[in-house]
Amino acid sequence: MRKAKHLALSLAAVLLVGSLAGCGGSNNAGKDNTTKENSGNKEASTNAPATDKAADPAEKIELSFWTLGNVNYEELANAYTKEHPNVTIKIQNTGDQTAHHNNLTTALSAGSGAPDIFQLEIGFMERFLSAQDKFYNLNDYGAKDIQANYLDWKWKQASSVDGSFQLGLPTDIGPTVVYYRTDLAKKAGLPEDPDGFGAAIDTWDKFATVAKAYKDKIGKPFVDLTDLTYNALRDQSNDEIYFSKADGKFIGDTNPQVKKAYDFTVKGIQEGWISNFMLWSPEWGQGMNDGSFAVIMGPAWMAGNIKSNAPDSSGKWKIAQLPEGAGNWGGSFITLPKEGKHPKEAYDFIQWLVNKDNQLESFKTKGLMPSIPALYEDPAFKDFKDDFFGGQQTAVEFGKSANRVKPVYYGPLHDQTDTFFKNALKNVLEKKADPAKEWDEAVKQAKTLAERG
Repeated sequence: MRKAKHLALSLAAVLLVGSLAGCGGSNNAGKDNTTKENSGNKEASTNAPATDKAADPAEKIELSFWTLGNVNYEELANAYTKEHPNVTIKIQNTGDQTAHHNNLTTALSAGSGAPDIFQLEIGFMERFLSAQDKFYNLNDYGAKDIQANYLDWKWKQASSVDGSFQLGLPTDIGPTVVYYRTDLAKKAGLPEDPDGFGAAIDTWDKFATVAKAYKDKIGKPFVDLTDLTYNALRDQSNDEIYFSKADGKFIGDTNPQVKKAYDFTVKGIQEGWISNFMLWSPEWGQGMNDGSFAVIMGPAWMAGNIKSNAPDSSGKWKIAQLPEGAGNWGGSFITLPKEGKHPKEAYDFIQWLVNKDNQLESFKTKGLMPSIPALYEDPAFKDFKDDFFGGQQTAVEFGKSANRVKPVYYGPLHDQTDTFFKNALKNVLEKKADPAKEWDEAVKQAKTLAERG
């Protein structure tokens, strides 16, 4: 799923989280996902099959499905109901991911109004893993039988630590890559082909050296902006980023990868090879089109944004791998809130919705990167060529990146904490603030939030 422009939760959302946790989730469920069996797991597992009875094939089943963003699930639902004429699927779609998840939080807190099926964005996963007793455990309906079909790290994002509870089935993912302008690479004397360009920047030290040389020769920044630069290194953390999955404590100040990401971004700001654009600004979009920078480090779904913002640069972009690994930004899961009266039929539909054929269709029609690694070697997937990216087989690069991603624990306070460090970098960029003082202030704010949280 493509991420919305702003990920920080509003005050209203924070209050709703508290309400949801109070209405049934474990009080320390933000940690339970990665440390111990959630206290709600056994209850959910025991209760779910009570409604799992054989349905009369002639019984009319109506399922409500809340979807998010630019997906092809309505078309797929129509195809499914043609093969299952007793099933009707009513879809409610929204492009506002915060409102989408807050609406479900409100419904679950009230005990009424939730849909049978809900598309859950990964950025909100921790909120709902804290209320497992409000969802059906998909393992009770056969999820274990299809687990091996999906990327292991993706599957585990919606699992309890022992695997006994599965909140959702995987849909798309957002593995991160390097998007670069071949015309600008040629002008700077850099390789134009993806393998050659990737080799020139395959360590972060080499990347910085190339970026500085580019700035000195071309007179323009090499990279688009601070946020995506910081994200690219931050998400290569080993297992954890800002919070310990063992006890939920803030560890961002002692995580070497977080400091590496911060210092690397500061270096780019001070040496002038990172642009001063803001993420999602019109100026950033225009910069893609007019060649204000050569590189964007972002997820697979960013390809759509580049195409929309930079039509005049069609054929000039290509995709290479990030230095030293990959991260993941975005992606979603399909879940079954427990208010639904037909979990068996709902599960039958969602396991069909996210199967190999349908994930391929979602990639072709909407650009949603599949979470099924078998597709990465399927000719129907890897032979897909994108004219905007110079006829490159873009799926191959996305697949390479997906296989490099390692699972990391985020924790429920990740987005708010991340904002502190992004603001620190913004102050360094715009106000020429002292990087060390900004780092210390971000750490102080993060620790205060963690203590209150």
